Amino acid sequence: MKRIIIKISGEALAGKDGIGISPRVVKNIAKEIKAAYDLNICEIGVIVGGGNIFRGKLANEMGIERSSADYMGMIGTILNALALQNSLESLGVDTRVMTSLNIPEVAEPYIRRKALSHFEKNRIVIFGGGTGNPYFSTDTTAALRAAELGASIIYMAKNGTDGVYDRDPRNNPEAIRYTRLTHKELLEQQLHVMDSTAAALCRDNNIAIYVFDMNVPGNISKAILGEDIGTLINNKEE
Repeated sequence: MKRIIIKISGEALAGKDGIGISPRVVKNIAKEIKAAYDLNICEIGVIVGGGNIFRGKLANEMGIERSSADYMGMIGTILNALALQNSLESLGVDTRVMTSLNIPEVAEPYIRRKALSHFEKNRIVIFGGGTGNPYFSTDTTAALRAAELGASIIYMAKNGTDGVYDRDPRNNPEAIRYTRLTHKELLEQQLHVMDSTAAALCRDNNIAIYVFDMNVPGNISKAILGEDIGTLINNKEE
């Protein structure tokens, strides 16, 4: 059974407001992940961002030093991970939250072998706390965990964007969506699917990336089943 990572932005958990955690939205996302889990074709890890709790722009306005701001963002990802865990468990899905920051009262510390054991027991594992170090994004966390745990692909569940375009589709109605790209093209064209550190990690470890719109019901399952609803990025030339 293949192992996958689903990357969800923090903003996606907030709904239309973009701030805080929306119980309705989190429940809907949990239902979508459960539907994918029920396919019984892959082991699922989830990385959540923290932009709905704390953003870099806010840190700049408050005069917060970068390292402190990043740690605040990491704590935000743990809040999101716990919210998603409880929604999944209310649907009957066995779930574990593992964090790179040590908060044993609320979640397990991230230990690679323990995470692998959870996968073997058919549990969904949600990773909070980023990498545990400042100056790294949750995109990099997704790439790092995928490499460490042997995941073959990262599903980048975008909030309202159905793939990778040659131009910004919000400003250019004639923008063309790519169906396939290579990691080399992603980096050379600076397409901003994920930060360059994460993209390079995926390239060097032969981890595919699939970008799709998570706001369409059923899309997580469709992406996993290989339906053409987004953009696939890997090391294979067309």
